[in-house]
Amino acid sequence: MCGENKFSAGAVVVSFLLGGAVGAGLAVLLTPKSGPETREAIKQQADTVKNEALRIADELKAKAEELVEKSKDLVEQKKAILESALEAGKEAMEREKERLLSKVKKETEEEA
Repeated sequence: MCGENKFSAGAVVVSFLLGGAVGAGLAVLLTPKSGPETREAIKQQADTVKNEALRIADELKAKAEELVEKSKDLVEQKKAILESALEAGKEAMEREKERLLSKVKKETEEEA
């Protein structure tokens, strides 16, 4: 495990997008074109990168919302289990209390 680098999916996607944008920008700048052509190519590339970033952001948001909902459901399930276990424990304690009281009462009657 030592020495392993772990990156989140979001970090990898952002890195990929930035690398693509830089590469595309360099390609546009290094290709022999007139000033207006170069500016238009840069604008188009920027729009493409922007739209892709927005699409990925929407996907990540949707996945985050899905995870939040799943987490809420899991918490509700665990809460219900704990409440059930607590109620069962209370009932068992009450039964044991009644049994012990009955036993003490019976022993007291026998002594008298």
